[in-house]
Amino acid sequence: MAANTTPEAPLPVGEVSRLIGGWIDRLGAVWVEGQITQLSRRPGAGVVFLTLRDPSYDISVSVTCYRQVFDGVADVVGEGARVVVLAKPEWYAPRGQLSLRAAEIRPVGVGELLARLERLKKALAAEGLFAPERKKPLPFLPQLIGLVCGRASAAERDVLENARHRWPAVRFEVRNVPVQGVHAVPQVVQAVKELDAIDAVDVIIVARGGGSVEDLLPFSDEQLVRAVAECRTPVVSAIGHEPDNPLLDHVADLRASTPTDAAKKVVPDVGEESERVRMLRDRARRCVEAFVAREERGLAHALARPSIEDPHRMIDERADQVDSLAERSRRTLGHLLDRADSELTHTHARVVALSPAATLRRGYAVLQKADGHVVRGPDEVTGGETLRARVAEGEFSVRVDN
Repeated sequence: MAANTTPEAPLPVGEVSRLIGGWIDRLGAVWVEGQITQLSRRPGAGVVFLTLRDPSYDISVSVTCYRQVFDGVADVVGEGARVVVLAKPEWYAPRGQLSLRAAEIRPVGVGELLARLERLKKALAAEGLFAPERKKPLPFLPQLIGLVCGRASAAERDVLENARHRWPAVRFEVRNVPVQGVHAVPQVVQAVKELDAIDAVDVIIVARGGGSVEDLLPFSDEQLVRAVAECRTPVVSAIGHEPDNPLLDHVADLRASTPTDAAKKVVPDVGEESERVRMLRDRARRCVEAFVAREERGLAHALARPSIEDPHRMIDERADQVDSLAERSRRTLGHLLDRADSELTHTHARVVALSPAATLRRGYAVLQKADGHVVRGPDEVTGGETLRARVAEGEFSVRVDN
């Protein structure tokens, strides 16, 4: 319970330490997992001191145990080993220090580690962190590459040398961090986040050489996996190992089998690209030359046609035909006119022969009454009636006698 204190009535340090100790004493034993970072096993001493560390969160706690507790696992447990400890929290009041009193220590075997990783892998996959649609494409030619690797490591040398050999102008932003052990996870996560925050970094490579399953555990840590999943910059996993894959391989946007392979996949080869450009240029030139040659052949074929080679030839041929048709038309029209003239002459002669005037010229006369009617019979006139007589040269009046 909270103590009632004021600035005028504070608690002494010893009382505070005693209260904390009393609260911790009420805690029961717990199973704790961690990695041994410091181990003190003095000859003849009845107590063994060690430090148990959480590699994901950079937190440590002191552990003590009796010698006979540690001797049971002394052959298989050392610094760097992952263990599970049954311990009761204790509070050392004089120093105000928390520690764990271990009653049992169990090493974590490789099989158990792999089983845990498989369960974590399934859980993260169910969240969609490994989904292919989350993968970001790598830039064709990165200008600045972020590299997370061990200091002065073979992985760093392989990436830098191979990348610069392939493309000398490429630049790197390197973060040297521990790549195994208890400090690896937080520092790798921090390095990835720092590089992801730099806008100029086009791609991030996390590289390490080979190692045992235990050595590669930091690259299967859930904290690192989630940090990589949240990156806006493409991440390449270049952990040299076979056949097991750390979880970083699944969440990364590209997996490379080795650091050298990462350099080859991230950075294009200037010689290969130059050769590709040359081949494309030659191909383009051949295509243009073939197109021009094809068009030239088509033009030559068109120019070789009679209508193009001698454009007036068709006109001259048609002119002769026009002249022939015109002459034929004139002859035909002449024949038609001659025939029409002959027919007109004949018709005219017949009309003249049959006309009344011709009859009058032969001595005949036409008698008409005063109203203009022609007299055709004697019964049509009466005695003393005056008629008009029309002859070839004119007309005159006549009187009818009884």
